[in-house]
Amino acid sequence: MKPSKTLPGRRSEFASAPTLVTFQNVSKTYDGRTHVVKDLDLEIRKGEFLTLLGPSGSGKTTCLMMLAGFEVPTGGEIYLGDWPLSRKPPHERGIGMVFQNYALFPHMTIAENIAFPLEVRGLSRADVEAKVKRALDMVRLPHVAERKPAQLSGGQQQRIALARALVFEPELVLMDEPLGALDKQLREHMQYEIRSLHMSLGLTVVYVTHDQTEALTMSDRIAVFAGGRIRHLADPRTLYEEPADGLVATFVGESNRFDGTIVGRKGENAVVRTAGGTMLEAFAVDVGESGPAAVIVRPENVRIGAATDGLEDVLTGKVIDVVYHGDHLQVHIAAEGLDVVAKQPARDVVAPDVGAEIRFGFLTRHARAYDPERTAQ
Repeated sequence: MKPSKTLPGRRSEFASAPTLVTFQNVSKTYDGRTHVVKDLDLEIRKGEFLTLLGPSGSGKTTCLMMLAGFEVPTGGEIYLGDWPLSRKPPHERGIGMVFQNYALFPHMTIAENIAFPLEVRGLSRADVEAKVKRALDMVRLPHVAERKPAQLSGGQQQRIALARALVFEPELVLMDEPLGALDKQLREHMQYEIRSLHMSLGLTVVYVTHDQTEALTMSDRIAVFAGGRIRHLADPRTLYEEPADGLVATFVGESNRFDGTIVGRKGENAVVRTAGGTMLEAFAVDVGESGPAAVIVRPENVRIGAATDGLEDVLTGKVIDVVYHGDHLQVHIAAEGLDVVAKQPARDVVAPDVGAEIRFGFLTRHARAYDPERTAQ
């Protein structure tokens, strides 16, 4: 599950762009004891697509709601440019918002739905009509202006919700799980639509999802949340290839995990004896000179059979299943009480027989050793 190459290319110029949104030591608690968000510092740059990624209850949606104005921070401050937002109601923040359930008014036509944020801002009828037409053209749905939301498909309704969020030309758009109700094919299409609009309009987008693939394919940067804090903030490739801790490594993408004990060091690498007695070398990320360690390896970095010749990290096991996925084979190997998964290109590899004993391994640079206690929230 690597970052997709099918969406419009990520922009790099936002890295030097001015900061648009700043979370400064922001906290949120509902009962005075348990923090949903704690001591959050985050800068969002003008023109970037930032995704807040994490499991349910991690604090990502609460951050979005505080930025939108639907929740109030318990501590700290959020700034839009140089302006503090704590005393600004949602309708005065000039922020576009797209929800998972579309939030379209069922009794209004599509044109009336899109016109609503313009009318509350007091624009003239001529300006409203012109902007509504432009917004419908932008999402390629000019022919549905007089229909009601119930007459549209889910994908069309989501595009109308997007048009309504963009019609008053906000510089910041917030999206809360906007594709969660769509089927897989439509989700992928809408990912492209949203990414294309972000690129062409120069929007700043803050996007909330628990879908790792969605985050990897759409984002300039991703903030992984857990326990009300950001555990890793990075571009998709860095996040996937070099996760900062075990929780990020196991939450983002698929992984194989070998628990063991550190018995030595070789430069930047930890030497780990697994529970089954195998000695492995792995890049030491957040482990010390001794103690427990979790060695984590992506399935696509696991080699099998003759491809393990010359590798230092090699184990043996029994093939328990081979699953064909079109572009790759997923080989399941029973080893050391684990179900180890190896992804192999379907075109270049002869599938091993189920039940066969097999060698498998990986390059040391593809193995990373983490503190096992930090793989949990």
